[in-house]
Amino acid sequence: MDIETLNDFRDPEKCKRLVIKIGSALLVDGSGGVRTEWLRTIVNEIHGCCERGQEVVVVSSGAIAIGAKQLEFSEGGRRTLAEAQASASVGQITLASTWSMLLSERRMIAAQMLLTLDDFENRRRYLNISATIRRLLKSGVVPVVNENDTIATGEIRFGDNDRLAARVAQACEADGVMLLTDVDGLYDKHPDHPDANRLAEVRGVTDEIHAMADGGSGSGMGSGGMTAKLLAAEIAERAGIALAIIEGTLDMPMARALAGQTGTLFLPKRDDSGRRAWIGGRMRFNGAITVDDGCVEALRDGKSVLAAGIVKVEGDFERGDIIPVYDITNRMIAKGLVEYDWSDVESIKGHSSDEQEAILGHSPRSAVIHRDHLVLL
Repeated sequence: MDIETLNDFRDPEKCKRLVIKIGSALLVDGSGGVRTEWLRTIVNEIHGCCERGQEVVVVSSGAIAIGAKQLEFSEGGRRTLAEAQASASVGQITLASTWSMLLSERRMIAAQMLLTLDDFENRRRYLNISATIRRLLKSGVVPVVNENDTIATGEIRFGDNDRLAARVAQACEADGVMLLTDVDGLYDKHPDHPDANRLAEVRGVTDEIHAMADGGSGSGMGSGGMTAKLLAAEIAERAGIALAIIEGTLDMPMARALAGQTGTLFLPKRDDSGRRAWIGGRMRFNGAITVDDGCVEALRDGKSVLAAGIVKVEGDFERGDIIPVYDITNRMIAKGLVEYDWSDVESIKGHSSDEQEAILGHSPRSAVIHRDHLVLL
């Protein structure tokens, strides 16, 4: 059975495994301290989930905001990369110990997992993450996940824990993701606008939905915003995972949202296999290709990417890399495992199969990206 309503998030038959993401603006107060009493209500809700037979993974922000205050850094510790990393290394100790203390009050065990974007982009490490989380959950442990900001750089970081939560959900094959934030869902206009209306349900994130988002983090503490949450919803929905955005500012926020039916529920459009979900969730690439309209139509009919339809090659990718496929309007339409190095693709782009052997000096492969290794977006 699949999640169809917000109430289904507390049904262990429909939501056996739940990922809960908590942002910095909720977890950290204005003085840089943890909102311990508020967080205790979250732990009580997690305990209730476990008592119902659900498994819970927490994705918790807050390390940079906590550490920045302790180190007396300006701008929340985000003025420079070095200050952010220093803040994270200090704040993570407080954050982890707080989670451990509060969970132990309810006789639950916390496990800390610090991950980077690279850990999810590498297939072997991704599978290791999946196995570790599954083993922790089997042992009745609550994994508390955060981005490893002490070592992550601009090139190898998520930049927000919303997408991290969606990738964690993919890795552990969760049924649902709850993003706790400082607004009660997605609005068709800025929430402060007098004519703004909250969307109770979204079936598929479209360009129109993206246009409703505000890319900033209203609190100034976090690094996300509604745009990041919509990107997380796209990652989740391709793996068949429901995602909800709910207001987390009050005590017991999940119970309040479900009781009042507030928030925005994003229902999945499809349920890709584990490997396809991993390909579709990839965020870092060494290059890309652009294809013509004929190729786009062929891909929608379930065909592979052939060299004849490629009009542009970018980057320095190698055979076996995951790369994005763009149409001529620069819209990303697919991601897939490429069968050639970039230099060979550059040589054979726009050429038919009959011409490729003479160009390459050997028989060409059946496709540049085979349909079995291609995920349409």
